[in-house]
Order: sequence, then C-alpha cells, then structure tokens
Amino acid sequence: MSGRIHIDHFTTLDGVAQAPGAPDEDTDGGFAFGGWQAPLIDSTDGAQVDAGIKGMDALLLGRRTYDIFAAYWPHHLDGPDADIARKFDAIPKYVVSRGTPELSWRDSHLLGGDLRAEISALRDRHREIHVIGSIDLSRTLVTENLFDQLNLWVYPIVVGAGKRLFPDDGPPASLELLAAESASEKGTVLLRYRSKGSIPSTGDMGVENRGS
Repeated sequence: MSGRIHIDHFTTLDGVAQAPGAPDEDTDGGFAFGGWQAPLIDSTDGAQVDAGIKGMDALLLGRRTYDIFAAYWPHHLDGPDADIARKFDAIPKYVVSRGTPELSWRDSHLLGGDLRAEISALRDRHREIHVIGSIDLSRTLVTENLFDQLNLWVYPIVVGAGKRLFPDDGPPASLELLAAESASEKGTVLLRYRSKGSIPSTGDMGVENRGS
C-alpha cells in the first residue's frame, strides 16, 4: 500500500489562508478577518469537504491546528457536526511539532524530526492522509514535494495581508490541474492539483506566436 497525502486548503481570492473558521483562531500580525470562510459556506462546498473527510483514514496536522481541533471536536460528538467529530475522533492524528506537546486527544501521535521518513511511514500505514489548515506544515510539504494532491477551495473574498500557502518569499513550484469542480452557490471553486515536481518553465509570447 502506498498512501496519498492530501492538503486541504481554504483560501481567499488573494491567497490568504489565515484563520478561516473563527475570529480568534489566529490573530498573528493583527489579522482582523478571522472567520472569513463562515459566511461563504454553502451546501456545495460543504458536501465536498464532507466527502473528503469520509474518505480519510488519518489526519496530519501542525501543532496550532491540532490544538484547535483537540479543543473542539472531542466535545461535539453528539452535536450537529457529529459525523465529522466522530470521524476525527476515530482516526489516528499525527502531529508535526518542534516541541513536545501533550497530545491528550485519543490516538494522537507526535512525529519525529525526519519529516520525509515519517511521511514515508504514514504512506505505508494509511491510504488517505489529509492535512487540514496547518499553514506552516503545508508550506513545508509543498516545498519538499511531500504531497500527492492539493485540494484548494478558493472563496470569492479579498482580505489583503495574511498568511499564505505560497508566500512572496516562497520557492517556485509547478502544478498540474487535475479537476476544477463546479462553483458553489456562493461562488467558491474547488481546484485539485498535483505537483509536477519541476521548476516552472518560461517563454516569450512574441516568439512563440510568430507565424501563427
């Protein structure tokens, strides 16, 4: 078995992925738009997210996202989002952290320092491993080409400064579009990519179009 690493990423039209879920989720840098995703969720992107959650058999999270999830989901096993809560509670949670956090949520495991080796081991152990949130971890996985699919939900909102998966000082990357799902009722588009594992190529439009 060779499992797949999915990065599930919610982003504004200008690429900001910081604090989509709640006002106080991540206020680093004075970010003032926490919870920007909430008014834009509808049945279409909700169903897309639910389908991904149903198919996963492990979570791979950064420390901050793990702490947010651990403080919320185990306490909502019988609420309106019980299906999600019970799924997250039932599957293994793997946490990437430079520290030694207390991982009290059941079936939670701290990964070692060799991320490439740890990812390889996860592929041997699971079929569908999903990264949700975890911007710093997602950046590392993209930079090191340690992912199989990027599921990018692009929401019709612009917020300006904030944390991005592809920051201004980040490395170049080349991606291949696998699918572009139909837009949701509120204008969100799910784009699915895989890495091409190469530096983007360039060209000269004038030269390439001569004689056409």
